[in-house]
Amino acid sequence: MTFTLLRNGTLIAHTKPSKPDASYGIKILRNHSLLLKDDRIVEMGEDIDPPSAATTIIECKDKIVIPGFVDTHHHVWQTQLKGRHADEMLLDYMYTGNLQSSNYTAGDIFWGQLSGCLEALDAGTTTVVDHAHCTQTPDHANAALHATVSSGIRSFFCYTPIFRVSKYNPLEMNQELLPDWNMKQLEELCKSQPIGDDRVRIGFACDFLFLPKDMLVSMFDKAKEWGAKLFTTHYVNPNSPIFRSSSPIALLMDYGILNPSVPTIFSHANSHPATDIPLLRSSHASISSTPDTELQMGLGSPVCLSGDPTVYDHSSLGIDCHSNNGASIATQMRLALQYERGSINEEQLQSGKNPARITRATVEKAFHLGTVLGARAVGMEEEIGSLEIGKKADVVIWDALSPGMVCAAEHDPVAAIVMHSSPRDIETVIVNGEVRKGQGTLKPARRVDPKISGLGGEKEVEVEWATVARELLRSREEVQGRIDKIDFGELREGYMKVLGVDAEKLVEGF
Repeated sequence: MTFTLLRNGTLIAHTKPSKPDASYGIKILRNHSLLLKDDRIVEMGEDIDPPSAATTIIECKDKIVIPGFVDTHHHVWQTQLKGRHADEMLLDYMYTGNLQSSNYTAGDIFWGQLSGCLEALDAGTTTVVDHAHCTQTPDHANAALHATVSSGIRSFFCYTPIFRVSKYNPLEMNQELLPDWNMKQLEELCKSQPIGDDRVRIGFACDFLFLPKDMLVSMFDKAKEWGAKLFTTHYVNPNSPIFRSSSPIALLMDYGILNPSVPTIFSHANSHPATDIPLLRSSHASISSTPDTELQMGLGSPVCLSGDPTVYDHSSLGIDCHSNNGASIATQMRLALQYERGSINEEQLQSGKNPARITRATVEKAFHLGTVLGARAVGMEEEIGSLEIGKKADVVIWDALSPGMVCAAEHDPVAAIVMHSSPRDIETVIVNGEVRKGQGTLKPARRVDPKISGLGGEKEVEVEWATVARELLRSREEVQGRIDKIDFGELREGYMKVLGVDAEKLVEGF
């Protein structure tokens, strides 16, 4: 039995909705303490005494204490690709990023995945929905899962059947779309739960919605039967000439796949039709908005704060690609909020008016998207996402006296997080009652397998961030050596043919 007392801080607590269609509220509790027992919050209040002499005490005067962020869409393996997508659009990313998992060894996946998890933890994310499209082989999937467990993060590791490249120039895709080992490994992983003290749960991600109905239904039914905890798929703007997709929400509902028994997350859903909204409500499904990539890559406008209360109540936030942008959910809150405000302002200015106040896009609503609404999206609303007695001890402590946070934290702690913070302001991150970042420094990854990681030796080891960084640079150099052999002009043309993209729909000159 382990006790941890977070003493005399400013707690951002949520007030529960008064009725099913109402929204969460915020309660600021100053000079309050939080007592953790093992992996649970057991007491909140003023003047809490340590229950024993062995209690770990974290002084939280001049600190803000919040629930850990929930990131509902992230491709965690992609670390070695960071920096190359900064000026790219969706089509570019698909072949310079997404298809490059075929250039990764299982060892590369391990280090990319471990770093992706640690970057998320460093930025205050305690739960991540990992759309793990890195399953080149069973070894690749096992390496990613092992890295996730070792990192200490809470994760829905969503196993993903993928397109695999046999040859880049000219482009040849592996014709075995669903090898036998795909679903066999998913079954094995589902049945191996609980994993990592039940921090890591297995989900199923599927973007093969073009498959025949009976085949698709069978895949989802099996995943559910085996114990998959969450379903997820991409929902690309139906107006996009890249994928030209219709509503997967309507499709999965029509096929009988979409129902409240398994939480389902649709990533992006920009420009979704109004007919999707009642389906979200009836199925308790959710949308993950990823403002950074959506605004950059031509996916469309983020929908999470677009004004419809059902869409908002069924929305959350994700990072998408930390190879493209940072892993801070607070940054995604800010981007979503300011984009929506800017859109409202521009619309009114065009008619010679100016909003007196914008109530549908507030810092409080943005904060909910990264906390309680993220917890709702993954089906853990009663377990994570807010500071409440009985919930999991997933907690983040911020320095209210940092150059970015000082004064803002005194006036409005929520505004301080959403509008003024950066990951450097985070002092402590606790997941499942265990400190994963303390005094501003990441804790070592634990129980790292020497064979999977390539470190050598016989015993599991702890790995400090400095070692992770060195191994990443080595791995990146090797991956880049393989990438440098690709003729990307030829690859682009080949990939456009695979997707059936009309080149005349790609407009230059902006």
